[in-house]
Amino acid sequence: MSPVALRVVGAPALVLLGAICAWQIQCWRYGAQLAEQSRLHTDTLNQLAMVGAAAQKTEQDKRLVLEQRLAASAQSHHETLTNAQKDQARLRDRLATSDLRLSVVLAHGSAGGCSVPAAAGAVGLVHGAVRAELDPAHAQRIIAITVEGDRGLIALAACQAYVREISTPR
Repeated sequence: MSPVALRVVGAPALVLLGAICAWQIQCWRYGAQLAEQSRLHTDTLNQLAMVGAAAQKTEQDKRLVLEQRLAASAQSHHETLTNAQKDQARLRDRLATSDLRLSVVLAHGSAGGCSVPAAAGAVGLVHGAVRAELDPAHAQRIIAITVEGDRGLIALAACQAYVREISTPR
């Protein structure tokens, strides 16, 4: 080939070869930038996942502590209810065996002229007052009513303790 033909063909070939090399270098640089960006993105996602897992663990621990406190509170209220039921059963037994008699203080003239038998040897804080013994069946009904009232008060106390436990920030 002649030197002119070589220049005519060689110069554009060199320009083309330079452009291809420049293009390839740009591709490598762009690929390296994309790889670095991908690595940084992955690191950020991993850090976010670790922070989320730590927050979830903290919340689970809080919930476990709250559940343990509530279980202890429930056990305490169950014991209170059981003790109250035992006391009420003993009281009913004492009333049934006539070991204990319920009586009421009568105000003067409240019997309306009826003769109500006073309790023999009634002991109380009111000195000299007239007392009347209640019929055992009526006493049992009064005890049954107080049992229901006690159960309601114990349940109310348990509900209040539950609300205090779950609403108190710790």
